[in-house]
Amino acid sequence: MKKHSAYYLSSAFLTFVLGLPAHGFAQMQVNETTLRAHLALLSSDLFEGRGTGQHGGDLTVAYLETQAAIAGLLPPNGKSYRQAVSIRGIKSLPMESSVNIHLARSLNLTFGTDWLWSAGDAMSSHRFDHELLFVGYGINAPEEQWDDFKDVDCKGKILVVMVNDPQPTAEQPDRFGGKALTYYGRRSYKTEEALRRGAAGVLLIHTDTSANANWDVLKNGGMGEQFQLVKKDAQGLAIQGWITDGAANTLFAASGLDLNALRQAAERRDFKPVAIKARLKGEAKSQIRQLEQFNIAGIVPGTDAQLKDELVIYSAHWDHMGKQEGAGDVIYNGAVDNGSGTAALLAMAKAAVQQPTKRSQMFLWVAAEEQGLLGSAWYAAHPIWPLNKTAAALNLDTLNFVGRTKDISAFGADRSDLIVAANKVAQSMGMVIAPPRVDVAGGYFRSDHFSFAKAGVPAFSIGSGRDYIHEPQASLEKARGYGKRYHQVTDEYDASWDLSGMTEQAQFTLNLGREIANAKSMPAWKENDVFSKVRK
Repeated sequence: MKKHSAYYLSSAFLTFVLGLPAHGFAQMQVNETTLRAHLALLSSDLFEGRGTGQHGGDLTVAYLETQAAIAGLLPPNGKSYRQAVSIRGIKSLPMESSVNIHLARSLNLTFGTDWLWSAGDAMSSHRFDHELLFVGYGINAPEEQWDDFKDVDCKGKILVVMVNDPQPTAEQPDRFGGKALTYYGRRSYKTEEALRRGAAGVLLIHTDTSANANWDVLKNGGMGEQFQLVKKDAQGLAIQGWITDGAANTLFAASGLDLNALRQAAERRDFKPVAIKARLKGEAKSQIRQLEQFNIAGIVPGTDAQLKDELVIYSAHWDHMGKQEGAGDVIYNGAVDNGSGTAALLAMAKAAVQQPTKRSQMFLWVAAEEQGLLGSAWYAAHPIWPLNKTAAALNLDTLNFVGRTKDISAFGADRSDLIVAANKVAQSMGMVIAPPRVDVAGGYFRSDHFSFAKAGVPAFSIGSGRDYIHEPQASLEKARGYGKRYHQVTDEYDASWDLSGMTEQAQFTLNLGREIANAKSMPAWKENDVFSKVRK
């Protein structure tokens, strides 16, 4: 936890933060010093990790709407830059609960160590005496001729599910996207499918490889308050969560089952659900509250009489994990994730207002991304601007803090015409689009652009390049080292960071947005892409 001293209030700092002229920079150029000033402040202890439903989050919202006005953005909601997002907070109370898994005796699972759970339906109390059922990957995908359920009744049961999706084979190298993770492999799909089948709950078996995150990352998020959108007539699972691989192996072995053998069986189409000789019993208690968080949006109106009714969105999530309970450093500052994207949008907005485009542009800071893309999902369900008039959504999340690169990542742009514009802009900046990679972590489904894609808007996140110009190997190792700080208290701002690459990433995004905003027509999805049907 780095204490940032009073120099933040110096005149030089306020000059850049308050958007006063920066001499020596041409129009439409993202100012690195402005970006750095916003990043340093937003990731300082003053903002307390920008937690959802916390004081630091409220302070962040106030800061962003003030800076949006100073930058010259126009409010899209009358005189307000805010879009209210209605959510529920759910905090599990393991010390007041008795819920556990029982065979002949209780397994005595410890919350946070062996498993994590929360009330998916936002109810304060549930009593359980439910069967457990292993359903493999828990996938029903007709287009893949895959059904893990085989008409077995799941109603009222607790489904124990593997993370990820079926792996490719020599005979079928492209099934479920090959080595890439599809939406079927995501936690959100597993819970949605369980709900459709009337299950009472889901426990996902965690491994570092399948979840693409170690247990500490899940624990840091799962021990605190969880959030979900408030929806009309919405239902949810009575319990949903994770169980460690070690605890799962103990559970299966005590039931006379071999988990590893069942994992192998689950890789085949003929897999059938297996009853586990155990029951979830006891009472689970939770603390529930309803609250509003806010997306912040600002507009640069278009200049063309016809095209100004169409829009390009630049987005970034402003939230991180806030202050957690415990001793020592309890502030999750979230400098890279996503103070970097939040600050970049502020610097981009300051540049964009100087030279408007034919189409309108929106700078959108969304809430509660760390809680499951809630802010962007809310916007997609309650759009400020018609989605059929939204040309594209360009998202920034976890930017380059290492240095300039020869390349830039446009993963997911090839699903639409956006890849053509991305290549053009990269070439104009003396860069190249990084080669396509296998999305083993399902990254396309894990950031805010996905909410727009699901709603039919061509969208992707602009990622950091990896072909570093200065000290390539050392820079690459520095970038990889961030993995140890991801969702940890050590994701803190460092004044020694070379932000030239972050500035270039922001500049590329702004230039790409301008290219789209000035084009003759809006981009379209590739004909065979699943989101093309939504757009039509």
